Amino acid sequence: MDRPDIIGREEILKVHARHVKIGDDVDLHHVAALTPGSVGADLANLVNEEALFPVRRGAHEIHMEDFEAARDRILMGQRRESTVLSEAEKEHTAYHEGGHAVLAYVLPHADPVHKVTILPTGMALGSTQQLPAEERHMYSKDYIEDMLCVMMGGRCAERIVFGELSTGASDDLQRSTEMARRMVREWGMSDRVGPMAWGQQGAVFLGEDLMHTRDYSDDTARVVDEEVERILRKQEDLATKALLQHRTGLDAVAHRLRAAETIDGAEVARLVDEADGGPVSSPAAPPTQPVEVATDPDATQFLEAPDRA
Repeated sequence: MDRPDIIGREEILKVHARHVKIGDDVDLHHVAALTPGSVGADLANLVNEEALFPVRRGAHEIHMEDFEAARDRILMGQRRESTVLSEAEKEHTAYHEGGHAVLAYVLPHADPVHKVTILPTGMALGSTQQLPAEERHMYSKDYIEDMLCVMMGGRCAERIVFGELSTGASDDLQRSTEMARRMVREWGMSDRVGPMAWGQQGAVFLGEDLMHTRDYSDDTARVVDEEVERILRKQEDLATKALLQHRTGLDAVAHRLRAAETIDGAEVARLVDEADGGPVSSPAAPPTQPVEVATDPDATQFLEAPDRA
């Protein structure tokens, strides 16, 4: 069965929410919008998880903040209360996440920022969550490139502000490299490689990870690697230029994160707009190429996951 759309997710949530007492501020349509790509089991788990939060604080009904907290816990993992960042680590994390958030706001094809936090959660020291403005069933090349640019934002912000790099971009680099490789090898989004799909995934054997079959030559493999590098370096350059253009906005977002630890997308927009003296204009981009799309449903694991430090 296909994954449910926003209407289907709302109806599934209504079924599971019948057995819990929810407050007047809960909007199940909004909750459905917060959970793109989720299936019935995911939504049932969400309702069960959020039912625990009011119990812990002695409340008798579930509020919208409980759905948000449950979603964050499922996506990011348990909050690490025992982890206390030093002031230097907090500053690095604030600029790292600020880099993601500013680019997500100023780039024309990126998904809007939902929430930014520098609270250690799961394996991450912070996270920048984005949510699509509308239900998507395919992804254009412009959209994927802007997502790559956003992923590069944390690394580039650290280099601009501190003049050095940290290990905080490890997850960003893994995800962006895999996405760029799929652009070249599977989605035909490289002019140099052309309209061909190489290295289709094989079957799982004895619990091993999915393996790519080697159905191309060493020369083609070299071209694929060069194209992946070109794509990533191009987006890294664009991310650096955009953050330099909006440096005052980056500083404002980072300083607010250090003070509040968690801010929402509306706050990011306000801070960047105030720092820039008005609504931002997107950085100059090369001429738009013909629209190309990725319709592979597996792409959602890269496009819908939150960015992490």
